[in-house]
Amino acid sequence: MTKQELAKYFDHTLLKPDATDKQFDQLCDEAKTYKFYSVCVNSSRVNYVSEKLRGTDIKVCSVVGFPLGETDSKSKAFETRNAIENGAHEIDMVISAGALKSGNLKYVEDDIRAVKSACRSTTVLKVILETSLLTEEEKIIACEICKKVDVDFVKTSTGFGSGGATVADIELMRRVVGTKMGIKASGGIRDYKTAIAMINAGATRIGAGASVAIINDTNYEGTY
Repeated sequence: MTKQELAKYFDHTLLKPDATDKQFDQLCDEAKTYKFYSVCVNSSRVNYVSEKLRGTDIKVCSVVGFPLGETDSKSKAFETRNAIENGAHEIDMVISAGALKSGNLKYVEDDIRAVKSACRSTTVLKVILETSLLTEEEKIIACEICKKVDVDFVKTSTGFGSGGATVADIELMRRVVGTKMGIKASGGIRDYKTAIAMINAGATRIGAGASVAIINDTNYEGTY
């Protein structure tokens, strides 16, 4: 895999609440330089980065209901529509882990459907499970709900929870969702070795703030 091929796996991410305009400028410049697939930001920053990336093929990804997933479905749907109007091509929504753990599976499904209904036909929808909060059975149930709703991706983590992506979780998610749905590994991926392990386990997208460091990892001998 060349560096250019690897770069296309990455949602280059900046979700820190204290991030400045200068940091978002750098995020977009890095995405242009390395040709990352997208930049991933909070919804309040979608318009800003969309303008910075105008004229490029780099996608804009917005998180929704982030990072807790505990805003109600109408709020998530509104945030989704607003993000798309401001230039988002992809939406990463957070499920309600509490509803899932309570066995309120209808709420979890309806919550995802509300966001999907707010998307356009061209919008890519990823569903964040926050796997570190879930049992194996709950992860399976969440993936099955995502299959039922026919979302585009399941995603491991927000990066703000108690744990991030693991190879075991990616392998489990791939077994449940099959070969057609995308899987985004996110949370704690900071080097080439970890990124490749996630891809080998079945991840088709990587969410990382350390994308540049991963591409330039001295253990990676790929070239442009």
